[in-house]
Amino acid sequence: MEHARFRGSFRNGSLKRMRPEPIDGSPKNLEMEPLSWEQDGVLTGGSSDEGPSDEQQFETLNAGHVLYLVLDSNQPNPLFRSPVKEPLHVLDIGTGPGTWAIRPISCWWVNMKQVSVVHRLTNPATVYGVDLSPPPSNWVPPNCFLQVDDVLEEWTWRQDFDLIHMRLMLGAFTDTEWTAVYKKCFDNLRSGGYIEQVELDVRVMSDDGSLAPDSLLAGWGQTFLDCARRAGRPLDTQLTMKAKIEAAGFVDVQEHLYKCPIGAWPKDPLLKDAGRINLTHWSSGLDGWAMMLLTRWGAPEPWTADEARVYVARVREELKKRRLHIWHYT
Repeated sequence: MEHARFRGSFRNGSLKRMRPEPIDGSPKNLEMEPLSWEQDGVLTGGSSDEGPSDEQQFETLNAGHVLYLVLDSNQPNPLFRSPVKEPLHVLDIGTGPGTWAIRPISCWWVNMKQVSVVHRLTNPATVYGVDLSPPPSNWVPPNCFLQVDDVLEEWTWRQDFDLIHMRLMLGAFTDTEWTAVYKKCFDNLRSGGYIEQVELDVRVMSDDGSLAPDSLLAGWGQTFLDCARRAGRPLDTQLTMKAKIEAAGFVDVQEHLYKCPIGAWPKDPLLKDAGRINLTHWSSGLDGWAMMLLTRWGAPEPWTADEARVYVARVREELKKRRLHIWHYT
C-alpha cells in the first residue's frame, strides 16, 4: 500500500477542458444496493477459454473489495489511509463497477459513521470512477460519476483532485504506461493532494514450512510473473510502484507492507476473517488470473485451455488444504 503527497505550484491546466460524460449521459439516482465488484485490468475478461463468466468475476471482485475493508476495519477510515480530511474532488482509477467510488459518499463525514440520506446526497465531495468498461452498478449518488475513459489519453477533468485512488491494478499497464499514469496523477492533483495505491504480491509464501517447495502454490507466483513479463504487462507492481511514484515527483511517499493470510488458519480474529475471505478471493479468481496468461504466454509455449484448466483445478485443491499456513504480501 502506498500513499504519497504532492507539493508544488499550480500545474498546467485549463478551465475550458471538458469533463468526460457519465456512462448514460447523466448520473444515476436509485436506491442503495449492497457492495458490488472490483475489476482487475488485463487479468479479467476474455472468452470461455481465457477467463471466467461475469458472475464468477463478480464473486472474485466482491471478495477482494470486502477483504480490504476487513483488513482496514480497525482504521479510522477503512477506505483509504491518506490523511485527506475533507476531499472535494476524488478520482478512482480502474474503478470496475464503481464499488470503491460509491462507498466513500455513503460513509464519509461524521467519523465514517452512517449519516442521513439527505446528508449523503448533499455531500459536496465529488467522486469520479473511471475504467475502460461500463460498470454493472445500478445505483450511483448524484455526486459520483462512473465514466468510460482511458487514463492513458489526455485527462479532461476540469478540476485538480484531492485524492487519486488505485487498487489491484497489477497487469493493467506496461512499465512505460505506468510511468505515464503516475505523471498524469501528479499533474492533476492539487498541491498537497495524495495518491494512494493498493496492490498484492502474487507469490504465495509460508513462514513455518507448511508449504512444500515443490508444490504448485510455491511455484505459482514465479510462473505468472514470467508470463506477465512475456506479455509486457508486469505483475510485480507492488515491488516497483514506490520508485515510480517518487520518480513522478511525489514526496513523503510511505509504503506499508503486510502479510495477508489465505485461509482461516490465523489465531487473530481479524486475520482469520481476512484469511477466510481471501481464500474465497483466490479460489474464485484462479480462472481469471491464470487462463489468459497461460494460454497466451505460457512457457515453453502457450498452454492449451485444457492444460490450464487442469493446472488451475490442482492449485485450487492445494488452496483448500487446512494444514497450509500460507500468505502473500499486500
